[in-house]
This record gives sequence, structure tokens and C-alpha cells, in this order.
Amino acid sequence: MNKSKRSTLFDSWIMFKRCLFISLRNPEAILVAIIVPFILMLLFGTIFGSISDIENFNYIDFIVPGIILQSIGQASQYAAMNVASDMKTGIIDRFRTMSISKSAVLIGHTAAGVIRNTISTVIIFVTALLLGFRPKGSFGDWCIVIGLLIIVNTTVSLLGVLCGLLSKTVEGASSLMLPLFILPFISSGFAPVETLNSSIRWFAKTQPMTPIINSIRSLTLDLPLDNNLTIALAWCIGIILVAYFSSLHVYNRKIS
Repeated sequence: MNKSKRSTLFDSWIMFKRCLFISLRNPEAILVAIIVPFILMLLFGTIFGSISDIENFNYIDFIVPGIILQSIGQASQYAAMNVASDMKTGIIDRFRTMSISKSAVLIGHTAAGVIRNTISTVIIFVTALLLGFRPKGSFGDWCIVIGLLIIVNTTVSLLGVLCGLLSKTVEGASSLMLPLFILPFISSGFAPVETLNSSIRWFAKTQPMTPIINSIRSLTLDLPLDNNLTIALAWCIGIILVAYFSSLHVYNRKIS
């Protein structure tokens, strides 16, 4: 490994720890990562679950992937807000005077976002188990689920970083992430796509949330996977590449 690569990894590690410390000093971010997913799972699993009737499904089993995607979108607002805050407070100007890799700042925020999102995901799984979630997937299936969730968390966190860079205010950065909280509703997250209104059914089938949700559901419940995982990975990898290079371009333009 050459010197520049070692420097980028070390700088990214330092920035990652800094972003985690910022999160720990922000009780609101911690509460959102812990309380919101718990409330969402409790709300949909008890109140809506008692009035829902999906053939061959325990509703709690059915909605777990949708709640996970929704909470990841919610938690990633803080990645956007933290990046926007850094851009506005002048700390980036200080970093410019130091020998720090430019990409390390973005990687640090992204990695911290992955940790926050992972906390939310674990809480959802634990709450779902308490409410009656009964997964049937094998050990190999769960390994794939974990890998997919890491990729999804990275994708959404990078989108948060990009929104933070594009936003002119911290509040605006949070607003830009709102679609990620809404999209799971217009997918297979809470009802089969076939039951949706015909005017939105096409969008629900083609948007990236649906193959991701279907993949998680199939793997955890030992259902046919079809080509959902391939489509989900294609969406995630494509978004990661676009979001990363776009973020780097916007960041370099703003600090030049």
C-alpha cells in the first residue's frame, strides 16, 4: 500500500471518529436512531397489523424490511445536516490548511452515518422479534441480508452527504432527505405492489426501494428471491458511484 493510500485511510479513520463524537454529543441524533425505529415498528406492528390482512403473511413479518428502509432514510438526515453544518461553520476552511485527504471528510461522514443507520436497523429487528417476527432464513441468507444492509446504509449515507453539500442551510439538508422517508410507502414495504392503485403501481415496481425490500423479505422469510437481489445491488452500486463522485466534485468546487 503506497503512502497516499495509507494517508487517505488514516485521515478517513480520524474523520470517522470525529463524526461519531459529534453524534454522541448530540442527544437528539441518538434518540432518533433509537426511539424512532422502535415507535415505527410498534405502531405498524400493533395498530396497523391488527387491521391488515395479507394472504400467507404475518403482517409483522411482511413490514420489517419497509420499516428498516424508512428508518434508514430518517436517520440519514443527520448525515446531511452534519455535512451542511461543517460547510457553514468554517471547519472545512481549517481542514484546508491541514494535510488532510479531501475524500477523507466525505468518507468519515458516510461511515458515521452507516453506524447510526445500523443501530436503527438492529433496534427494528429486536422490536420486531418481541412483537412476533419469526424469520425463517438460513445462516447464509442472513449473511447476505447483513451484506445488503451494509451496502444500503452506505448508499443512503452517501446520499445524505451529497444533500448536505448541495444544501445552503442545515434545515434545507434535512428537507432534501425527506423523499427517502416517503419512498418506502410507495413500494412493496407495507402492502403488495399488486394491491396499489394502478396509477402508482408502475412507479412502485420500478423504484429502487421495492427490490431492496423484496430481497430482505425473501431472504429472512425463506421465499423465492427471483432477480430482486441483482436489481437491488445494481441500484445501490449505481447510486453509490454517482453520489460519491458527485459529492467529491461539489466538495472540491466549494472549497476551491
